[in-house]
This record gives sequence, C-alpha cells and structure tokens, in this order.
Amino acid sequence: MNIVTSIRGRWLAVGMAAAAALAAALVLLLAHSAPAPADVNLNNLDCRGHVEKGSPATDETGAPQVKYVFACNGPITGFQIQPNIEVQGYETEVFGIDSKTQAVVPTDSFSCNGDLPGYGINCVGNAGFLDNKLQTYDPSQKSYVQIPGQFSITGDICAEPRVDPLLTVVTAVKNSDGTVAQKIAGPFDLGRPSKSGCKASASSGKIRIPSTGPDTSGDLG
Repeated sequence: MNIVTSIRGRWLAVGMAAAAALAAALVLLLAHSAPAPADVNLNNLDCRGHVEKGSPATDETGAPQVKYVFACNGPITGFQIQPNIEVQGYETEVFGIDSKTQAVVPTDSFSCNGDLPGYGINCVGNAGFLDNKLQTYDPSQKSYVQIPGQFSITGDICAEPRVDPLLTVVTAVKNSDGTVAQKIAGPFDLGRPSKSGCKASASSGKIRIPSTGPDTSGDLG
C-alpha cells in the first residue's frame, strides 16, 4: 500500500525547533498512554519487519525511496528508525494498515520528525497492533495491523552498502497514580532490502545486529 501524503508534509522536518518537538512528543505520549497487557512485558516486545524499494518520489528530486513495514506483539506510542545510510527525506505522517485487506486503520497513526540529512526518524503516536475482529494480537490470523512508511536516500537502493535500518519502539504507560512510565524495546534489525530485485552480493544475508544475538529480521506471522 502507498501512503498518500503531501509533498510539503513529506519534507516538513527541516528547521523544527528541538523544544517544540519535545513538547509535542510529550503531549502525544500522555494522550496515547496505553494500558499494560498482563501477558506482555513492554520492555521485551517482539517487533519485526522488512524494507523494500518504495514508491517513486513525486517531487523534483527523484530521490530513491525506501519503504519500511513492521509490526509488534504489543502496543507502542513511539518508534525510531535508524538507517545506516543518511536519510534525505521521509514521510511525516504514517498510518497503520490491516495486513489482510490493506485498509488504513486510522486509530493507529504516527507523526514523524528528525534532522535532514540525518540518521534517525523519530515518530510519536499510537499503535495497538490489534486484530480487527478478535481485538487481540494474533499474527496467525493474517489480519493484524502493520505500520508502513517511507524515507529517501541518495544512490541506488541495491548499491552496497545497502540500507539496513534498526528499529526501536517506546510505549508510554499510565500508572495508577497518574504518572507515566516509559517502556523501551529494541533495537530490532529490519534487514537489507527485500522484494526489490537486488542481485546477491558478498553481504547478502548479513544484518547489522550480530548473528549471535536473536534474529529479529523478517516479518511477524
């Protein structure tokens, strides 16, 4: 699915003041504080996904687009994408999609910002990753919510070293006394481009997180 955003919205992040960004993030985290599931440790969420060639840029730059898609086994209120290649632009708004129908899930959405050019995309909002019918996370049903987005880089997506982003997620949880606790999980390796027609190379099959650690590449379900 291609997410439709305005050209202005996609490239808006340049010049945003750090104080304003921090204030906006805090407001969103408080507004979307999630109840902590009894059976999920939010500091140990399992998040997986992949990257692939994105939709062509619609502006005059024609910069190559990288599409990322991920899902987690519990709610999050923020995430960060950390590519190993300098980011030239990104979507500032991303929305959840039903993995089976590809329909937009408006309750799962994020607002993103970060320096351009840079190596980090910071997004705040809310995603419950719930099955639309069962109201529970069940990847075997093939209808859980995914979060897709795009960012741009210079050069060919298949050129070495290929893009290999890390993902870190955050969940703000409101305690019984009204305070907010922040849970952090990751990093998760989204891997090198798949479904993009890239030829095998000496680095094929390698990821940034050492192979001795848990394998977090590949999609859930």
